[in-house]
Amino acid sequence: MIARIRVDKALPSLANARLHWALKAKVIKAQRTEVMSRWLCLPLADRRRPVARVVFVRTSPRQLDDDNLASAFKAVRDEVASLLGVSDAPGGPVQWRYEQRRGKPGFEVEFWAEVMP
Repeated sequence: MIARIRVDKALPSLANARLHWALKAKVIKAQRTEVMSRWLCLPLADRRRPVARVVFVRTSPRQLDDDNLASAFKAVRDEVASLLGVSDAPGGPVQWRYEQRRGKPGFEVEFWAEVMP
């Protein structure tokens, strides 16, 4: 693993949330800003290493199903792709993986140099 970012804020799935568009935009902006600020705190050498795989890990008392898990990380994935300077489209240079486990609400983003088979 190259680096890990940990954010101790809940990561809700916005897929089924009935939020006003302005409130939803505020939540998305806050998530992206959190990831960017944590990324900038990493050593410069870690930020310059090529990344082949990114693993998003959501921790929460309750688990989400697969599609809501990916949806919860939408803004985070967009920001990580922007910070890495890559496309987050399928078949791109980076593998995107999602995991979850029970625990204190928050999430982690792990950056790996190697791909998984």
